Amino acid sequence: MPVYSFEALTAAGKNRKGVIEADSAKGARGLLRGQALVPLKVALIGADSGTVGDSVNANLGLRPFRRSVFSATGLGVWTRQLAGLVSSGLPLERALSSLSDEAQAEPERHLVASLKAEVNGGSTFARALSQHPGEFSDIFTAVIGAGEQSGNLGLVLERLADDLEEQQALKAKLVGAALYPAIVTLVAISIVMFLVTYVVPQVAHVFAGSKKALPLLTVLMIGLSDFVRSYIWLMLIAMVIIAFLARWALSKPLFREKFDAAWLNLPILGKLSRSFNTARFASTLAMLVAAGVPILKALQAAAETLSNRAMRTDALDALVLVREGAPLASALAQKKRFPGLLSMFARLGEQTGQLPLMLQRAAKQLSNDVSRRAMALATLLEPLLIVAMGVVVMLIVLAVLLPIIQMNQLVK
Repeated sequence: MPVYSFEALTAAGKNRKGVIEADSAKGARGLLRGQALVPLKVALIGADSGTVGDSVNANLGLRPFRRSVFSATGLGVWTRQLAGLVSSGLPLERALSSLSDEAQAEPERHLVASLKAEVNGGSTFARALSQHPGEFSDIFTAVIGAGEQSGNLGLVLERLADDLEEQQALKAKLVGAALYPAIVTLVAISIVMFLVTYVVPQVAHVFAGSKKALPLLTVLMIGLSDFVRSYIWLMLIAMVIIAFLARWALSKPLFREKFDAAWLNLPILGKLSRSFNTARFASTLAMLVAAGVPILKALQAAAETLSNRAMRTDALDALVLVREGAPLASALAQKKRFPGLLSMFARLGEQTGQLPLMLQRAAKQLSNDVSRRAMALATLLEPLLIVAMGVVVMLIVLAVLLPIIQMNQLVK
């Protein structure tokens, strides 16, 4: 049954918005009047035809660069709620209806209502999700489709919610570890720029009339201050150009792959990136295989989650080997960019017939390794940044004080 969004007035004269199911716009208005509402506007947001996606997009206000209806955290919460309702035995249509009624944001309410309209019209849930690629990724849709085909949609939704929450928790740990060093760096740069562009020139003006030779540190600091003040705009323009050229170069697949391969060879950051990408790859692969997705299709989807292009190339090469008949563990073991832990757990999974479980354990261990390395790096950077900031500020202060000390000695 089609779904309509409405705007109406209550008996008290208050404005009310929502969605309602009806056979037609006229029927929707009749239902609203039956609820003691005065309909002001009724618009179709779903129908059991192939144009549902277009009509919903119009009602959601889809525009280039618009914000997604679900944030990363919000999608995990929504998936968990849907999993709970479906696992409790509630039909999918009623579960979606409940989530639509409970949605507080209007775009979310419209989105869920459109999904319900698609399902009511005979479409599969996976196909309804695929009508909104900006909200639901291909992997999300593929897992849902596998769950529908196997008849275990509730269990698959639970696993999908777990995976989304674990990925979000890992990202939060990485952001938290990098936040303090980033703030310290920003404050340090701001203080140094203020001292160099404002304080040092004042000191230079005070001693400009002096015929005495200034200390070497003061001369160097005044020269640095003059350079920064004279060429600061050129420096900013150069930084923007360099950033633009770097972004352009990284958009080229060949250069990006070489850059990512070199990044993996860095002492600390390389290992962190390797573990992070492998954990995401193993977690996605475990979820897809557990949902019943064929191994080749699961490998293809899991490879797309790798942000490092060099590792993605290795994953696709492993896919070719598996297609030719090689075991998954053997194919992964030949790709040295993946940690040996992954191939070891994959081999155990193939031998015991518990590949999804073993891959999930590998992902868990690698995620713990990422968290440990990130926290160790943050712990190391914090005192180093503070010491570096203190040394720079000390040099600037000495450059200011040395001429004053020299003058006091001359007076004595």
